[in-house]
Amino acid sequence: MALLSVEDLHVSYGAIRALHGISFHVNKGEIVTLIGANGAGKSTTLRTISGLLLADRGKILYDGVDITRMNADQIVRIGIVQVPEGRKIFAPLTVRENLEMGAFTRHNKKEIAESMEFVFSLFPRLRERAEQLGGTLSGGEQQMLAVARALMAKPRLLLMDEPSMGLAPILVEEIFNIIQRINQEGVTILLVEQNAHMALSVAHRGYVLETGVIQMEGTPAELRENPQVRAAYLGGE
Repeated sequence: MALLSVEDLHVSYGAIRALHGISFHVNKGEIVTLIGANGAGKSTTLRTISGLLLADRGKILYDGVDITRMNADQIVRIGIVQVPEGRKIFAPLTVRENLEMGAFTRHNKKEIAESMEFVFSLFPRLRERAEQLGGTLSGGEQQMLAVARALMAKPRLLLMDEPSMGLAPILVEEIFNIIQRINQEGVTILLVEQNAHMALSVAHRGYVLETGVIQMEGTPAELRENPQVRAAYLGGE
């Protein structure tokens, strides 16, 4: 069953149309990836689902409920949480304080402590740096903190925007291993990623977005075999 359904979604920035009536769905338990070039509309899609942008028209359904006009804070409370592009951690706060900020919608201290322990088990380096200021972490550690902070909200649907951006190859592999582990814990994931190789290595299904229009969809194997996808996103392999 679809946890998220996007139907005929149109979004503009002023007079500039960013999304031209896209439709797609994410089933419970899946990792679904949106791949495409810069400016294709991938981040716009996530920001609209998160309630940070307002759709011109179309519908966003979450577990059958229309959330198209819902506020961003309400969307977090019902279980949709975004890991933003560029990490956007709270640099002046410690790692622990960043994680506590991620749990701002929750009130059960025992459950919050359990979530903290879970994210420290996923990211042992964050445990080691729990009292260190977020702004002093390396780029890879900041990305781990951004993911961990989102998990502190206990999402059912995790929106991930370019998690590999700016990371060394060895860290990219580590982040994508963690994405798979998060999914195995029961979290559904919608992944926006320019590294199509890595995105298709973990996804169950994918959509190709070009200039605000979904051009194709399929399994990772189907997309890898498509000559246009190979030429545009996989280095012609």
